[in-house]
Amino acid sequence: MRKYAKLAVISAVGVSAALGGWSLAGGVAPGEKAPDFTLKDTSGVEHSLSDFKGKYVVLEWINYGCPFVQRHYNTKNMPKLQKEYTGQGVVWLTISSSAPGQQGHMDPAAATKANEKHGHAGTAYLLDESGKVGKLYNAKTTPHMFVVNPDGTMGYQGAIDSNPSTTEGATNYVAQYLDLSKEGKPAKTTTTNPYGCGVKYAN
Repeated sequence: MRKYAKLAVISAVGVSAALGGWSLAGGVAPGEKAPDFTLKDTSGVEHSLSDFKGKYVVLEWINYGCPFVQRHYNTKNMPKLQKEYTGQGVVWLTISSSAPGQQGHMDPAAATKANEKHGHAGTAYLLDESGKVGKLYNAKTTPHMFVVNPDGTMGYQGAIDSNPSTTEGATNYVAQYLDLSKEGKPAKTTTTNPYGCGVKYAN
């Protein structure tokens, strides 16, 4: 029984890796201008990327029903990052592009409760049920991470870290990029293949 359970876990990781291996073509390449957008948060307040010019902005695609997202929240990895970097003046926008009827889609009230349950500590949780912004950025998986530089150009996009299975010993690409960039040092990594569950777009 243990053998079969182990194989199931390996298979699940293999599927997620395949999703993460999709071409990033059509997305926003590092150095290109990050497209502006406007989305409402769970309180109905609008947030535009252009509102945060002059600051680093992290975009995190989310689906609380995804096991990979759950791992990063259940271990407190994601909330810890959110608290650490928003405390340094970084703007952290979490975006749900799950369409109505799809896994991860929630109305504002349900999303608020889910955020409280999972300890979400980002700047705002934004609703993109049409998937327009997700497709604009070519967001493939949950999580799929982007870091926008203070000048509005894309700095990093891809996986949150180097290991789909565990955070222990993994290189956190978002933290690495922000730490080096804020110190004025060149980034080691600007693009990786994201891993996780596919974003639940309408089509």
